[in-house]
Amino acid sequence: MTTNKVTDASFSQDVLDSKTPVLVDFWAEWCGPCRQIAPALEEIAAEMGAQIQVAKINIDENPTVPMKYGVKGIPTMMIFKDGQVAATKVGAMPKTKIKEWIQSSI
Repeated sequence: MTTNKVTDASFSQDVLDSKTPVLVDFWAEWCGPCRQIAPALEEIAAEMGAQIQVAKINIDENPTVPMKYGVKGIPTMMIFKDGQVAATKVGAMPKTKIKEWIQSSI
């Protein structure tokens, strides 16, 4: 399992309607910390694919969803369960911390 690219148009179907929890990574090409955590998110998607989906939304190409959820800084990661935000983290962290956060939130 790999990360899924999500857009403003597909967000409702891909994230809000998902039967499994979804970690959404709000990121941009120019964001160094976003690029720093990208490999960890790919690994988490592969390791935890049965428990959680990992989706990425580029805030420059898709401004509506980040605005709706009040994303001010990136990277911002949100876990959605049953169409609702269950947890939010702002900033880069090591893979182990991201996994701990996911496990405590789902």
